Amino acid sequence: YTAAHFSFNTPGGRCEECQGEGTVTVEMQFMADLELECEHCHGKRFKSDTLEVLYRGKNIYDVLEMTVNQAIEFFSETNGTIEKRIVKRLLPLQEVGIGYVKLGQSSSTLSGGESQRVKLASFLAAEKSSPTIFIFDEPTTGLHFHDIKTLLKALNALISRGHTVIIIEHNMDVIRQADHVIDLGPEGGEKGGRVLYEGVPEKMANVAESYTGRFIHE
Repeated sequence: YTAAHFSFNTPGGRCEECQGEGTVTVEMQFMADLELECEHCHGKRFKSDTLEVLYRGKNIYDVLEMTVNQAIEFFSETNGTIEKRIVKRLLPLQEVGIGYVKLGQSSSTLSGGESQRVKLASFLAAEKSSPTIFIFDEPTTGLHFHDIKTLLKALNALISRGHTVIIIEHNMDVIRQADHVIDLGPEGGEKGGRVLYEGVPEKMANVAESYTGRFIHE
């Protein structure tokens, strides 16, 4: 067996009936299409002979059902070279606060913020990369304050490596951490679009029209 046999993206070990999706779509004429569990693999996405291959009691389906956090714990229990490489690849995902995502989860089911953080993790995992400008659009949307702190650590790690980070953001915890702020406002639409302030966050409180400055002052 090659590595390709354990990927649901390539022919070989995957279930060809559902093309490794685990589900099949039944087209309906006058109703929304139905998505049903594949009868051949029962949603496990691989052929039965592929699923017979075990690593420490787990087959490929079991591994892909693990979250990033669970996989890091599972592969950290041994000190083999391959296991260390796997953990090294997974740690950046944990560092950007998406350790709850399953290894086999489809990228189309990720939110915009999660997709941005997957991209961020890929750069954190890179051994070498030239100085890059990163632009994030509201990366904290839907995040718990604890996860925001985790995200900020990851962003600071990028900056420490010589990269530049530009963020469109309304979260005050993120704005306070910025080196340089451009505050647009004071409202949206026709009542907005003016540059109210440029500079360090600490001096925004002196701008009467700035809602952001008012929040930071409070």
